[in-house]
Amino acid sequence: MKKPMMYALLLGGFIALQSCGGSTETKTEAPAATAVAKTETAPVQEEPFAAGKKIYMEKCIVCHQANGQGISGAFPSLAGSEFLLTNKVGAIAQTLNGAPGGSTIKGVKYSAPMPFQVDTKEDAVAVINFVLNSFGNKGGTVTLDDAKDIVINPRP
Repeated sequence: MKKPMMYALLLGGFIALQSCGGSTETKTEAPAATAVAKTETAPVQEEPFAAGKKIYMEKCIVCHQANGQGISGAFPSLAGSEFLLTNKVGAIAQTLNGAPGGSTIKGVKYSAPMPFQVDTKEDAVAVINFVLNSFGNKGGTVTLDDAKDIVINPRP
């Protein structure tokens, strides 16, 4: 009983969309009106690295904080991080596979292990690009090609 109703709704929607398709008349507008219309409908530019920012806000912010400064002795700072800025492929791999034993950066031991944060190379590249260009970092970008040789460890 539900399928015929669903098909009827889909067909009705299709017919409604087709009927709104417009006519074959050619419309002309004054140049000034055209310029205003183009200005009003200009596409809104997406924030650079928006996908990576979304991932950071969902996965990374708890440990590395909103300002990227981390938590002393537990989670390292991402702001000006030598590891991040000089080992971008390693940063992608760490995002994908974590750092189970913690880490030592510039002689400071960070005891908290980092679990994997994302499941895909696309997400890892997106979040690393966000971090490379946030918190005062001017680290450029990475691409999927940079991540091509990274093996994603099996998930528990």
